[in-house]
Amino acid sequence: MSVSPQDVKELRDKTQAGMMDCKKALQEASGNMEAAIEILRKKGMALAKKKWAREAREGILGTYYDPSGKLGLLVEVNCETDFVIQTPDFQNFVKKAASLIREKAPQRMEELREMVQDDLTSLVAKIGENIQVRRFEHWKVPNSETTLGFYLHAGSKIGVLVQIADPEHKIPADLSKELAMHIAAMHPRYLRPEEIPAETLEKEKEILLATIDAKKPREVQQKIVEGKLKKFYAEECLEDQIFVKDPQGKKTVAQWLKGIAPKARIERFVRLQVGA
Repeated sequence: MSVSPQDVKELRDKTQAGMMDCKKALQEASGNMEAAIEILRKKGMALAKKKWAREAREGILGTYYDPSGKLGLLVEVNCETDFVIQTPDFQNFVKKAASLIREKAPQRMEELREMVQDDLTSLVAKIGENIQVRRFEHWKVPNSETTLGFYLHAGSKIGVLVQIADPEHKIPADLSKELAMHIAAMHPRYLRPEEIPAETLEKEKEILLATIDAKKPREVQQKIVEGKLKKFYAEECLEDQIFVKDPQGKKTVAQWLKGIAPKARIERFVRLQVGA
């Protein structure tokens, strides 16, 4: 018996089972939706909606990094408990998700979820926990003068990619890794001050201004705000942060990088932390 794509989609939306499993169940049930749901439930393929609604904040990052510094990826897969993280089934699923990103290069989460849906459905049915692929980053450098730094923190809970333009080829892999480690430890939100969204900056100025004695002259208040903003930049902007591995604790990341490669420039970075 043939079944319509619309019915297959409806059954999948109701059960989270794989497309082919839904099609077979509908064929077996002669197109009866409720009977098809029962068939899938008996086979362990239909998942109670409450499982998908349960919070999944644990998990790990799947990764790949080409030693040449030309390609790197991170993918966050969540589950409900630490126990599940250690199971071979969960570990293999994370590895497969990372491999699919590397091989198929999906552009959006919807594409990746479509690729892993059948495996994910089977895994949830087997383990009995809500498991989700939350987000991913897949970076390829645009040219030979660009390199990627990569760092994965112990436990695979924090991962970093940082892209550096290095026209003089002065930044080896170990130094790009040190920069990635700094990002993991210091958690900058922005690359440099000029990249802070205008709304965010205005809100910060408003907050800082509210902490200053209103009786002070306006120009004095503005100078105090400017001074406090420098501290804000030093905390939130990667280039303005003090580099964690500077022995004297004085050089900013920008100064450290310029001392190694004067023409190098950080182009972008991402820091993924499981559950954050």
